[in-house]
Amino acid sequence: MTISGELLYGKVVLVTGASSGIGAAAGRVFAREGASVVLVARREKHLASLAEELTESGARVSYVVGDVADGEDMRRAVAHAVERHGRLDGAFNNAGIGGDQEPLHLMGDDVYDAVMDTNVRGLWNCLRPQIAAMLETGGGAVVNNASVGGLVAIPAAAPYVASKHAVVGFTRAAAEEYARQGIRVNAVAPGSTRSEITVDWYARNPGLEEAIHAVTPQGRTAGPEEIAEAAAWLLSDRASYVTGVVMPVDGGYVNR
Repeated sequence: MTISGELLYGKVVLVTGASSGIGAAAGRVFAREGASVVLVARREKHLASLAEELTESGARVSYVVGDVADGEDMRRAVAHAVERHGRLDGAFNNAGIGGDQEPLHLMGDDVYDAVMDTNVRGLWNCLRPQIAAMLETGGGAVVNNASVGGLVAIPAAAPYVASKHAVVGFTRAAAEEYARQGIRVNAVAPGSTRSEITVDWYARNPGLEEAIHAVTPQGRTAGPEEIAEAAAWLLSDRASYVTGVVMPVDGGYVNR
């Protein structure tokens, strides 16, 4: 175990959904905390810009263009991390979509399929090669992005809520299965956070953000870097006895 002034000093960490929002913030936070970071997302222009920004600051960063819904893309991303850095120490499985926000009985199969393919099959596609790589080098840590939607219901978002409950299930199952093999698996459950999903939801539902603030003890929306900081701690050796945890990062929302 290595504990230094930087939470992730010397670690190789992969981040999915890294082109914007929480994922891009995670790339910045992890790099600042000493990690070699592999950024993964579908939008190459955004990835290249972030990688250039972080490289200019002295960080060790590379990127892979890929879709979590494509298993071969995720195998390729993990292979890139191992080939470039020799191992994979950590992964933040952040990629996800919200889908339409409307009553369940009005939703089409296309909404369900898109949300499940990205949020559930996408995590399935990520976990298998990540865990396999970590087993080769004696362990590691995984953090999945579950959302408060994995802990409580969100109105008019049934497929999203179901998918994030599945993320919680995957997290707990993998934590139990691999704990004695040196792999910790945890999740963060962000509340209202400034990201593409919430910006879209709030734009299409006037008054929704204010309504959420009204029932959130801290009364505000988080910045994406606040979620990334929690993920960094869970990935670090300072959380060495923490596994199977779903950590709300939500201003007190689920405990109100």
